[in-house]
Amino acid sequence: MPPVWNGVRASSLDARWIKSRHSNAEGNCVEVAALVGGGIAVRNSRDPDGPALVYTPAEVAAFLAGAKEGEFDHLL
Repeated sequence: MPPVWNGVRASSLDARWIKSRHSNAEGNCVEVAALVGGGIAVRNSRDPDGPALVYTPAEVAAFLAGAKEGEFDHLL
């Protein structure tokens, strides 16, 4: 399978999108999907046809580890 590039139309990906149980009715959430080939796509739930950002599992693991340790709390 060819690589998936950042900015690809999210709706063009053959993916099952999921969002957090912490999402709210105002649509303030992002959705993620595992891609064939190992990538992980992220999209804005308010724009499901818009662009997706694609990361490697290692990149997502590093981000999640930082989030769990509070590294990004200053952004909120």
